[in-house]
Amino acid sequence: MREEENLSLFITFEGPEGSGKTTQMELLSGYLEEKGYSALATREPGGTSIGDQIRAVLLDTHNTEMLPASEALLFSAARAQIVNRVIRPHLAQGGIVLCDRYADSTLAYQGYGHGLDLEMLHTITALATEELKPDLTIYLDIDVEEGLRRKLAAHKAGKTEWNRMDRQETAFHRRVRDGYLQMAAREPDRWLVIDATQPLEAIQALIRARVEAKLDARCSR
Repeated sequence: MREEENLSLFITFEGPEGSGKTTQMELLSGYLEEKGYSALATREPGGTSIGDQIRAVLLDTHNTEMLPASEALLFSAARAQIVNRVIRPHLAQGGIVLCDRYADSTLAYQGYGHGLDLEMLHTITALATEELKPDLTIYLDIDVEEGLRRKLAAHKAGKTEWNRMDRQETAFHRRVRDGYLQMAAREPDRWLVIDATQPLEAIQALIRARVEAKLDARCSR
């Protein structure tokens, strides 16, 4: 670890189903570790014992009667745990945190997707996160139908799960994607939007370039 540098960088990965965000985050985590940075990779919901239990409930395909409000509150409960127990402590030590989904997912899925009031979700999110926002959000964009085809193929190959959220109707996933693009357009300095249909190596190169720029900016302070 580069002990002399207090970087404290928080990077999140967002995207529709099948966009490849988990793979890209894992590649970036390995790259940063090789460069000597203290990089912690985690995910939402999950990342803590309580968060993993909440994740099981949220994604269980048998829980078909779950209300959108229940979803939002459960995601936020898991988020409160990981922010307090995992993310903030690592940032406080000057480390880099990479998170597979974060608060923007709740706005996209429960807000734009399900139609819950965005102002209300912002209030709940502020409580859960203690107003901690990412320094950089990497959004991998892909056509909804293509993304779902990718994920279903990976599931059939035993590489990933096919959960309750994946089973939502296509129109829901389109609203989610539109929501992401609207949020990214409002905060271009925080969001990096990448076409997820590009080759894996090309996507990773774009991500590394933006992250290196962020790190250089921190080091030059």
